[in-house]
Amino acid sequence: MASPASPKNPTDRPLRVAWLIYRGNPHCGGQGVYSRYVAREVAALGHHIEVLAGQPWPELDDPEQLVKIPGLDLYRSSNPFRVPWPWEFRDGTDLAEFAYMCTGGFPEPWAFSVRARKYLRTRRADFDLIHDNQCFGTGLLGMMQDGWPVVATLHHPITVDRDLELEHAANAYRRYQLRRWYAFLGMQMKVAREFPRLVTVSQSSKRDIVAQMGVAEERLHIVPVGVDEEIFRPMPHVARVPGRLMTTASADVPLKGLTPLLEGLAKLRTENPEAHLVIIGRTKEKSATPALIERLGLTGHVEFVSGVPQERIVELYAEAQVAVVPSLYEGFSLPAIEAMACGVPLVATTGGALPEVVGPDGEAALTVEPGDPGALAMAIGRMLDDAPLRDRLGAAGRERVLGKFTWRRTAEGMIEHWYAALDEREGRA
Repeated sequence: MASPASPKNPTDRPLRVAWLIYRGNPHCGGQGVYSRYVAREVAALGHHIEVLAGQPWPELDDPEQLVKIPGLDLYRSSNPFRVPWPWEFRDGTDLAEFAYMCTGGFPEPWAFSVRARKYLRTRRADFDLIHDNQCFGTGLLGMMQDGWPVVATLHHPITVDRDLELEHAANAYRRYQLRRWYAFLGMQMKVAREFPRLVTVSQSSKRDIVAQMGVAEERLHIVPVGVDEEIFRPMPHVARVPGRLMTTASADVPLKGLTPLLEGLAKLRTENPEAHLVIIGRTKEKSATPALIERLGLTGHVEFVSGVPQERIVELYAEAQVAVVPSLYEGFSLPAIEAMACGVPLVATTGGALPEVVGPDGEAALTVEPGDPGALAMAIGRMLDDAPLRDRLGAAGRERVLGKFTWRRTAEGMIEHWYAALDEREGRA
C-alpha cells in the first residue's frame, strides 16, 4: 500500500465523510459491495460516514448511513432505457438526463453529480470532506469550487472496457453505439485530472490510469479492496461436487472472459466428461452466449445462477472443486479474493491486476495468459486431477487473503488518505 503524505493517527480526530456512489447496485458489479464494507469499517473505526447514492440503492449494514439522491433510474434492470412519466421530471437536470439517454449516451454519472452537489450545498457544516466512488461527473468540479475537499476512488480505467467491447463489436453500427455510450469517458477523464488526491486498487490499475487517462502519477495512491472473511469462508461440511467449476462472470461483457472459459470447458470435457460449470450471473436479452453454449455441445453442462442470497453463493463455492477467474482484464477482482477466502482452489488469468491479487503461479493459484481456452483447459484439468494440489492452493489462497485483503485494512488505508488530503489542503503536508 502506498503511504500517504504525513498520515495522521486515525484516533486523533474523528472524520465526517460524505461518500458518493452514483449507482449502488449490491448484486451486480463491485461498487455497491465496496461502498457497503468501507462504510461499515470506517464507522467501526470511530468515524461518521454517510453514503449518498443513486438508484439502485446499495445495501448497507447500517441503513441510517444511506442518503438517497433519487434520479430517473433510466437503466433499472426491470425496464432499461425506460421512458419516465411526465410527472417524474422535476427540473432541468432530469430533462437533460433523459434527452441525453435518447441519443444513446450514458448521462447517469453527470446527472448524479449535479444532484449531489445541490444536496451538499445544504449540508456544508456536516462533513469534513467528500469521497467520490468513480462517478467523476462535472458536478464534482463544482463541489471543489464550493470549497469542499474531495478525494476519489478510480477502480480502473473504463477505457479498457470500451476498447475491448469495440474490439468484439459485430459491425460498424454496433461500434457507433458503443462509442456513443462511452462518450461519458471524456467527462470522467477531464474531472479525474483535477483531483488533488485519488486512490486506486492496484499497481496495474495505477499504471493504466496514468497511461490511458492522463492522471498525474503522484496524485494516485493504492488502497487494495477487501473481502468479508467471516462470510466468505470454508465450509468443510459441504461436499465438493466432482467436476464442478464455478465462476462469477457477466456473459455479455467481453472483459470478463466467459467465451474463452466456455471454449476451454468444451476442450476439457473431451478428457474429463464430469466437468461442468456454474456461473454466478445472468445473460441479457438477445445474448449470444446461449447459442455459443449449444454450438460447443455444453447444453446441460452450464448453469447460470442469479438472485440467490449471499450464503448460497458461499455454499456454491464450497461445492466447487475449482473456481475460475477467466477475465481478460481486472482492475482488482472481488471474485478472486472471495473464492480464495472460501478456500476454493483457483485458476485465474494474468489479465490486469490479477497477478497482484492471486500471487505468482503455483503459490496460491494457478495462472494462465488471458484469452487462451487451451491454457484454461489444461490448468483446470491439472487441478481436477490433483487433490493434494487443490488442498494446498485452497489453504494458501485463504491465508493470502487474510494477510492482505480485508475490509478493515481497506478502511484504514482510506482514512489515512483522508487525513493526508486535509493536511495538504491546510498546508500541513
